[in-house]
Amino acid sequence: MKDLTKQEVKNVIEGKRTTERIPNLCSFWISPSSFGERKDEIRQWLSRQVYDISVYAIPVPEVCQGTPEDPEFCWLPAGKSEQFRGAIDSCVYLEDWDNTEEVEEMFEKFPSAESPSLLRENVNLDHSKYVLGQWFYCLFERHWSIRGMENALTDFYLYPDEVHRLYRKLTDFYLRVMERVHEQYHTDGIFTSDDIGTQSGPFFSLEIFRTFFKPYYKEMIDKAHQLGMHFWLHTCGNIEPFLEDFIEIGLDVIHPIQKYTMDEKHIADTYGGRICFLAGFDVQRIIPYGTPEEVTQEARFLIDTFSRPEGRLMITMGNGSTKDWKLESLQALYDEIARG
Repeated sequence: MKDLTKQEVKNVIEGKRTTERIPNLCSFWISPSSFGERKDEIRQWLSRQVYDISVYAIPVPEVCQGTPEDPEFCWLPAGKSEQFRGAIDSCVYLEDWDNTEEVEEMFEKFPSAESPSLLRENVNLDHSKYVLGQWFYCLFERHWSIRGMENALTDFYLYPDEVHRLYRKLTDFYLRVMERVHEQYHTDGIFTSDDIGTQSGPFFSLEIFRTFFKPYYKEMIDKAHQLGMHFWLHTCGNIEPFLEDFIEIGLDVIHPIQKYTMDEKHIADTYGGRICFLAGFDVQRIIPYGTPEEVTQEARFLIDTFSRPEGRLMITMGNGSTKDWKLESLQALYDEIARG
């Protein structure tokens, strides 16, 4: 089975499908190092599989740690230590918006989108394939990585002006990043992440989404389109209340339509044909605990549910790999995707 060309993937995204096979992007989420002692086996297996995109992982800043070529390339002043409270979403780097000195220092030293750290040398991209520029943590995820989850969720009500100021700075940074990455690597799409849903519903109301997220996402999507690129978004959880708005502002690809959080058939029937689904195969139950036969059955369900004659469907994993994924189940998934 041959990899799909750049144009074939573009056609699927835009609803102009001219190929019989559904794009397979599963390798994006499979990291051999996560398999421990099985990493070499997984790496060898992956080398024999199709992968229908070529990815440039954009090295956006860490929270408080710069890079050798740009020590100030971080979101907060370099070297600032977090107040650790357990889980990653409990780390609080910026404790108080009322601390004017600390806040102003953060914005004054905000990382530059002109930093040499953003563009790597000797990048090996296959331009016969669809080239995707990708970074994780966009607006909400970057917000809570600085403020901690609890603070971030209350900031929309207690500190709305500060949230807008942060999102404005982030958006301006990302707009320039998109320009530079496209110019340097001739990317066909941009993929970022914002987990704005829980297992049962969104983190916040539609009003909050429309006030704090929609305008900034529209700017990024518009910029991608101006540059001739598609805009892709990963967002876990039940985000159905936001889907119509995302379609309205031109989002091209949505991932993953997370299993057990939304009704896939309802989502496909309601929104299918108006956005490309990058359907994410379930990583919570079926891949780690299911049999190869159950994997095949679920893959067929995804294909039959989301597929349209004109395209608008690609398949990948719902999230990153873990040690308990079985190779025979992954093979079953790849085989079923190949059948289309």
